[in-house]
Amino acid sequence: MSEIRQYPLMIVDDRAAAGTLDVSAPFDGALIAKCATADRQHVESSLSTAHHLYRARSEWLSLPQRIDILERTASIMAAEHETLAINAAREGGKPLIDSRVEVTRAIDGIKLCIEHMRTEQGGLVPMGGTAASADRVAFTRREPIGVVVSVSAFNHPLNLIVHQVAPAVAVGCPVIVKPAADTPLSCLRFVEILREAGLPAGWCQCAIIEDRDVAEKLVTDARVAFFSFIGSAKVGWYLRSRLAPGARCALEHGGVAPLFVLEDADIDAAIAATLKGGFYHAGQVCVSVQRVFVPRAMARDFADRLAAGADKLRIGDPTSPDTEIGPLIRPAEVKRVHEWVEEALAAGADRLAGGAPLSDSTYPCTVLLDPPANARISNQEVFGPVVCVYSYDELDTAIDLANSLPFAFQGAVFTQNLDRALEIYSRLDASAVMVNDHTAFRVDAMPFAGLRQSGLGVGGIPYTMHDMTIDKMLVLRSDAI
Repeated sequence: MSEIRQYPLMIVDDRAAAGTLDVSAPFDGALIAKCATADRQHVESSLSTAHHLYRARSEWLSLPQRIDILERTASIMAAEHETLAINAAREGGKPLIDSRVEVTRAIDGIKLCIEHMRTEQGGLVPMGGTAASADRVAFTRREPIGVVVSVSAFNHPLNLIVHQVAPAVAVGCPVIVKPAADTPLSCLRFVEILREAGLPAGWCQCAIIEDRDVAEKLVTDARVAFFSFIGSAKVGWYLRSRLAPGARCALEHGGVAPLFVLEDADIDAAIAATLKGGFYHAGQVCVSVQRVFVPRAMARDFADRLAAGADKLRIGDPTSPDTEIGPLIRPAEVKRVHEWVEEALAAGADRLAGGAPLSDSTYPCTVLLDPPANARISNQEVFGPVVCVYSYDELDTAIDLANSLPFAFQGAVFTQNLDRALEIYSRLDASAVMVNDHTAFRVDAMPFAGLRQSGLGVGGIPYTMHDMTIDKMLVLRSDAI
């Protein structure tokens, strides 16, 4: 049995911890670590420290200092690549083969911050085009917006933290991060690495908070300038409504991602992509393929072939290099997903694969054909390993059905016809449409935005860095211009 690590408070405060959070592996329930937790006074200390650093401009870290810190951070992470991947797989349940990719992406995210720091520092504002602006030159410089508070989710325990914390460090904002209670260990290690790389402790603090009122106090304090949230829509929209006047925010929630397979599609490619995009991390991805629309004449065959592929995916211990699908994050999620599947079956859906829990922590890759539109699995984010195939007669009707929900994030279409691809792109309610790829495609430099109830603002390393800064303009007037 491996040693149970004890994590101390990572807040600038000398007082004892409020309590201890036990962190267990979702696959087998084994205790992994114990983490010190913060109370209201700790939160006050963290906010006071962060606010002081922001207000004391003489203590700001210079651009070369921040670049050096992030370069060392990337180097430390690269040296610990396999350890970081194993730890993320164990605490979050994402298979090791995918957790390795997550660590690689996280390191690349640090490098993206550095690239953007060196190339995006302001711009010229046109002057002299009118008599009123004659004899003037103007430009902007990027300055940090202020104290950042980041609240994160469990499903990518390292890379999400990098997306929410590294941009703040890059632009010079003091940041306080609250990781998901299920997966705080990757976050804690990342904060440790930042400090090992030379970041003074006050510039990045980690608050493990069990009390919801205390967590709300952290988010809604008047000293918070920017709030970054990844998680459920219910919590995100509520916290946004409670922000202090002037605080800005970015919210990333979930979707019920649609994928279209047209008559001329490469079916083998579409099935392979749907298997990956629908069952990756047991479907616990905000842009996971959930709804697949297929012409009626092709739908049954497509669904049968998808089900055959789903049955072959290896489910098990996420730390095993052979595992393709790991557990859901909690046993309660297994029960919930199964309830949704049973509801759809009772309402007339055909079950072609899966459909019954394998254990308290694992659910099989499940394929349903034609669940009714009013079933929860058709109109809410399942966040589990379930893909629904819907047969359609008219593409217009299928597009209307895809657009009928209050969620809009990423979508996809498989076709060899450029005009049809552009038609889907133009008509589908989505912030991004993938052609001949699954809905969960993402690289970390691209914009990533949930629309309507799926979120607010634009994620992605460069876009988050922009959100965490202000464009401060200087206007110079001189007869010599």
